[in-house]
Amino acid sequence: MASRGHVQDPNDRRLRPIYDYLDNGNNKMAIQQADKLLKKHKDLHCAKVLKAIGLQRTGKQDEAFILAQEVATLEPTDDNSLQALTILYREMHRPELVTKLYEAAVKKVPLSEEYHSHLFMAYARVGEYKKMQQAGMALYKIVPKNPYYFWSVMSLVMQAISAQDEKLAQTMFLPLAERMVEKMVKEEKIEAEAEVQLYFMILERLGKCEEALEVIRGPLGEKLTSELQSRESKCMMLYQRLQRWPEGNALASKLLLKNPDDWQFYSCYFDSLFHLIDQSWSPPEEGEHCTEGVVHYTVAEAITFVEDRIQVEDKKETRQLRGPYLARLELIHRLRERGCPEEAQLGEPWELMMQYFSQFGDKPCCITDLKLYLHLMSPDQHLKFISGLGEAVPLGGESLEEGSCVFPEDTKALQRHLCVCQLSRALGLHHTLGTKGKLRVIRDLKAHYHHGLKFGATALKTELQFSDMYCLMAAHVYVDLWKETGEESMAWQGIGLLQEGLSHSPSNAQFKLLLLLLYCHLGAFEPVVDLYSSLDAKHVQHDTIGYLLTRYAEPLGQFAAASQSCNFTLRFFHSNQKDTSEYIIQAYKYGAFEKIPEFIALRSRLNQSLHFAQVRTERMLLDLFLEADIVLSLEESVKSMSLSPEEDDIPWDILRDNRDLTVLTSWDPRDRSLTEDHRRASMEEECLWLRMRSLTLRLLAALTTLGHAHQQQNSLASENGIGDKTSVAARLFSQLEQTLQKAACMSEKRAQYPFLGPPSTRLAAALACGSCQCQTSALQLTVHLQELETMGLDESTELQTRICNTFKSLVIQLQEMSNKCKGDLLEMKDSRLKTQPSLLENLVFFLETMCVVLWVASHCAKVIRPLKASLQKKKKKKKDTNTAPPAVVCGFQGLTGGLQEVLNQVLEHIKTQETGLMAIKLASLTLEPHTQEEEAFIRAGMDKVHSSYLRSLQELGDLLKRRAETLKTLKI
Repeated sequence: MASRGHVQDPNDRRLRPIYDYLDNGNNKMAIQQADKLLKKHKDLHCAKVLKAIGLQRTGKQDEAFILAQEVATLEPTDDNSLQALTILYREMHRPELVTKLYEAAVKKVPLSEEYHSHLFMAYARVGEYKKMQQAGMALYKIVPKNPYYFWSVMSLVMQAISAQDEKLAQTMFLPLAERMVEKMVKEEKIEAEAEVQLYFMILERLGKCEEALEVIRGPLGEKLTSELQSRESKCMMLYQRLQRWPEGNALASKLLLKNPDDWQFYSCYFDSLFHLIDQSWSPPEEGEHCTEGVVHYTVAEAITFVEDRIQVEDKKETRQLRGPYLARLELIHRLRERGCPEEAQLGEPWELMMQYFSQFGDKPCCITDLKLYLHLMSPDQHLKFISGLGEAVPLGGESLEEGSCVFPEDTKALQRHLCVCQLSRALGLHHTLGTKGKLRVIRDLKAHYHHGLKFGATALKTELQFSDMYCLMAAHVYVDLWKETGEESMAWQGIGLLQEGLSHSPSNAQFKLLLLLLYCHLGAFEPVVDLYSSLDAKHVQHDTIGYLLTRYAEPLGQFAAASQSCNFTLRFFHSNQKDTSEYIIQAYKYGAFEKIPEFIALRSRLNQSLHFAQVRTERMLLDLFLEADIVLSLEESVKSMSLSPEEDDIPWDILRDNRDLTVLTSWDPRDRSLTEDHRRASMEEECLWLRMRSLTLRLLAALTTLGHAHQQQNSLASENGIGDKTSVAARLFSQLEQTLQKAACMSEKRAQYPFLGPPSTRLAAALACGSCQCQTSALQLTVHLQELETMGLDESTELQTRICNTFKSLVIQLQEMSNKCKGDLLEMKDSRLKTQPSLLENLVFFLETMCVVLWVASHCAKVIRPLKASLQKKKKKKKDTNTAPPAVVCGFQGLTGGLQEVLNQVLEHIKTQETGLMAIKLASLTLEPHTQEEEAFIRAGMDKVHSSYLRSLQELGDLLKRRAETLKTLKI
């Protein structure tokens, strides 16, 4: 908004100060300046809009909207007003109003290229593809430029992509788009590469691969120059779709002669080769094999071809390419899968991998390359392989005091040695060792890590140390020992080592991710906030790795941090809609048509994200736990969230798991790595937990709609409304019960995930501590209370008994939950620190369940109070001398008394825990045998866990105290 030198408006000088104030964030001064200007020039519409922008930015949305509409109804055509209104409507998240603005402007100034262009982009923002098509053609008629014509064509393609009816897309939209492009082709008006790309996209979507092939091979294909080998890649893709394996094979081999390091062409070459073998293809007796040249159709030819590529590389004196050597291993892998004996002709895989290591072992990619093919070796070859690699690593004479370690003399030798260590772990050699063996591995890895730091002495803070991976691997072995032996000291040492690693490599994301995981497993969330923040996650990473943060915040009792992290994540998802619209507009402007469907797909992927649905649901529940009936009433809280019990806005059938479950580096062997079964089980578990949380949330919302039922019962219409609300609550409760049964079954066959894989949900813990069962019992009361309202107190003895039994049951269940919270979170035994994070999680479940029970109890009071008053009136009229209160009233008083008692017990326990934690002196711990520096890092980690526990207990205690205050108000 700052740069407005292009506007040739005489009023521009007058408006300049307002623009400056708005650009500098001084909105109040902008409003004052606009008011001054409007006193002198009442018809200066732009000043009014700029004032509206200032009002919008100071939170006065309604006033801003009224001012904007005053100007918009006048249908302005001056550029200043239109642009200012566009900015305002975007800030109000009302892009549909921009379209009306420019529709009016275009009617008044029908030959304006600028206004037509703005109208097209306004339609693009709201996804009005049909109107975009019309606007594009109208623009082309005024100014016959190719881009405008193809805007219209692309809008037809978008109508096809977004059409619900696939038949309509294939028979109407795409054929029309094809005819429009063909018209330009015949008239030889195709100018840019983007236009050819769009033609190709249309033909591809129509399934006209032969025609698309002709376009790519013909003169139009010559325009495809922005990407290297763009034509060849497209031809290859079409050959595969058409299953023209001879042409695909010939083209791949031809391209590999030019670039023997392009892996996509090796994949195509092998795919086509084995299809030809399966089809027993043979070349024609005369003429060429196919239009692309010579075809390789036997295993022998493929072996010769790959060996020839390797010979060419072997003869090179300059840098060798990795592709041919990896292609040989890939060919062995594929031949072995098919049981072909010819694989023996290529050599022994372990020897070939040794050869590969000797050539490329000093490159960090060597481990990721070879890891794919380690399965080609038999287990008895593993030790021989690693020993052979060890001999190929040049190590100097510098050694440890015991003489057990010799170190590399330069970074290339370091990288080779590191690769051998990584391969050892990937082959499972670390995992077969006993505790002593693992501790020896850790000692050696730490020694190599500390030695390697000298090579990065002058490195910048943003650069990683050459030996960082030694440190990370040692931490992984510590984790192995912790999980196998249950010795928590291993976890503390792992944390200390990673903290030390971060002191030398502050930008190492892998250190931070593993530390984050270790702290969460020990029940400490406080240090995680800074660690995650320092990762500086960008854009889509909030969806792919955000689960690492949002999974643990609330269950570890850090409600303020949980609220913050949910807000942070939701901000990204909510801005996604607006951001992708801007990307689409830029793609139209610059002719990147093939990117537009990708942006639409990204938007859908994020809208259907499992993580998005989880964070949204947890955020609303968190708001209720933190505020409902403390800051605002439950009714007001639910209303402020626009939460409706009838509406389920989670797209269950199309939920996508966008989590990056391999974000933590792992060298674990195949049998310990993440599998597809793990992924499926994790997704199923996440969806089940989400369904439970979502149903609980909607039942709480239903509770608020049932609150005023009694007062409305006289009217027939409202009775129908109440019936509907009751049936909604009953239906939701039935779904919750079914989900609880499924959860119990899933909990029995609890899936075990790798430590570095997906975290388990809170489902098993919620069932184990009785939280789910207690909340379900409480929510069932809503259904019973509706029956009680209908029957009245004098005719519902049996129902009252049932309700009273539920009251007693709730107190017993909460008492059992409070018993499961007892125990020391952090204790020192024999100078060792022991944590029990599950107790913290149980306390959080107790808090959540107590909140739900209190809301239901509050609803009970609202229902029983008028019924009791009504009964007393009846008794007075009949002069009934029976003064005994109804059973449900006595039961309710027993409930509130029981809740108060349990709540006081838990508050007392929290107070005791806080006192105990304050009394722990971490300085008195003996941490041998460690250097002073190592001790300092371990103690720092312990301090963080200690501090985090204190904060969690403080937040839990504060919230429970506030709940105890609301409990005192529950009287009938």
